[in-house]
Amino acid sequence: MAVRTQDARRGRTRGRSTAGAVLAVLLLAPACAPSEESAAGITAEEVSAALERRAAAVLAHDTGAYLAGIDPEAASFRAAQGTELRNLADVPLKSWEYEVEGLTAEGEGRVTAEVELRYRVQGYDHAPVSASRTVELVRRGRDGTWYIAGDRAADGSPEQLWQQGDVEAVRGTNALVLGVGRTTAELRRIAATADRAVPSVTGSWPEPWSGRVVVIVPGTVEDMAGLLGSPAASYRGIAAVTTGEVGGSGHAPADRVIINPQAYGMLGDFGQRVVLTHETTHVATRSYTSPATPVWLSEGFADRTAYRHETRTADEIAPELAEAVRAGDLPAHLPTDEDFGFGGDAGGLARAYEGAWLACELIARDWGEEALIAFYKAVGSREERDGAVEEAMHTVLGTTPQEFTVRWREYLSARLA
Repeated sequence: MAVRTQDARRGRTRGRSTAGAVLAVLLLAPACAPSEESAAGITAEEVSAALERRAAAVLAHDTGAYLAGIDPEAASFRAAQGTELRNLADVPLKSWEYEVEGLTAEGEGRVTAEVELRYRVQGYDHAPVSASRTVELVRRGRDGTWYIAGDRAADGSPEQLWQQGDVEAVRGTNALVLGVGRTTAELRRIAATADRAVPSVTGSWPEPWSGRVVVIVPGTVEDMAGLLGSPAASYRGIAAVTTGEVGGSGHAPADRVIINPQAYGMLGDFGQRVVLTHETTHVATRSYTSPATPVWLSEGFADRTAYRHETRTADEIAPELAEAVRAGDLPAHLPTDEDFGFGGDAGGLARAYEGAWLACELIARDWGEEALIAFYKAVGSREERDGAVEEAMHTVLGTTPQEFTVRWREYLSARLA
């Protein structure tokens, strides 16, 4: 299973369809596809058939076919599933498929399947987004038909947006906004801001990317946390988060920008524009971002893109760091990954972002825009962190981390004093 990371952009409260009828394919892992019946009396072919029918019904938004595959004796589950399918009606799905990763017999005529759901949004996802699910199947009737009796997020896995309510889709020129519990006017404003962010990012990042972004807007910060599988307290001051797969393979699925409606709504036009441009930068640079990329580089580059055409001064963009520098508290080193943790001190988090932004500003000033891009790509081309920054600084910038840190500290003193 792919490892996924989250890139976050904090928000400052002070100013800062129709689904395509595409048949899904169910893939059965060899260890989960025995040729003989399992202890529960189910074969791999029967599991395959039940889930294939379910997937095809989702894509066709065929309520009758969808409910026909659900346990007729599970009244409350059937009702909830009918609601969930209706919630999906506005999402332009291109594909919906399952891969079984494990089967467990729960007794005669009952089995639990650990399943990977993979789906794509039409026009936005070049590879599927995946979600781990636990699916229960039961056998009913004289003919021994297998039905779906339960479908929930696997332990430790996040919820899906359509499980939180009716999804409304608003399409912009470059963005698709999917919201639950928000007004259409709000979703349209977000789509317009995202539409403006995309060309700004393309102008900053010269490498090819999709040029499109999917933005998710849940009803509350608690719902946002549910989509991310983390406590709500981690995101209360965060305006938006970008999720996606890293690794530099070039085959990563489209990212999702997930908005905290409360924190994002407290920002003015400038702040909202910065947030969505920052997050869209993560989408554009994902294929060149790997586990070797330090957070200061990915977040600093995203901030630099977001502020690139704004007229705010360094003091206005980096007020927390400016205050620290003037008080004689100059950072001793570049921000660490831990400095960007959501649950820490808000001032420390702000200073980490501001210091990262100024590090990328320094590279662009002293080595040039092309060198900044080349440095980012060189670091991201490595699979492991050890030595990645050191080598890229040597080959691209002709310096060392120690020398760069000295120059960065001097730059902070000069620009923020």
